[in-house]
Amino acid sequence: MSAKPIIALDADGVLLDYGLAYASVWERAFGRRPLERDRDAYSPLDRWAVGFLEGERLAALRACMDEQFWSSVPPLKLAVEACHRLHDAGYDLVCVSALARQFEGARLRNLRDAGFPIERVIATGRSAGERSPKADAIEQLAPLAFVDDFLPYFRGIAPSVHRALICRGLNGTPNVGPELDEIHSSHGDLWKFSEWMLDPGRTLRSGAA
Repeated sequence: MSAKPIIALDADGVLLDYGLAYASVWERAFGRRPLERDRDAYSPLDRWAVGFLEGERLAALRACMDEQFWSSVPPLKLAVEACHRLHDAGYDLVCVSALARQFEGARLRNLRDAGFPIERVIATGRSAGERSPKADAIEQLAPLAFVDDFLPYFRGIAPSVHRALICRGLNGTPNVGPELDEIHSSHGDLWKFSEWMLDPGRTLRSGAA
């Protein structure tokens, strides 16, 4: 376990712009870049003018979501800078992503190449059931805070961990309902979280100090 206090960070939607990368992988698969129709959409399927895929076309898109794709997702605006602020303040940053484990190395290369001060990625994969696929990893890490942009991924996270929700892409967001009451703080992006985290007057609403 790290001697420094840990902050666990989601990747897509917190560190990396998966929505923007989706347009690039679509172009790679089908030879044309889709038109952007709603920059404020939560899902890339709503952000871009793309149709519902099935069969061979769905298989073609998934085939392009390979090592190359997962090692080249662009960073979100000010996310690298936010991480350096937190790192320089003494926090150990660990990326916890619900990505297939086979792409864990690609995700780490992506983060390092983009300039993030992150040395460890935990790829949890996805799981059936109500419990977050990240819950076991968060339990083992015992971080001071866990930052994610998908409300259901806080299910099963221990009360001792500060739960910080990034509220991006408000059109079509899944981050609604009574589970919001379980969130300790919400922020527009990671930069705003870092500002809040480094504010001497802030209070972590968890069992951690």
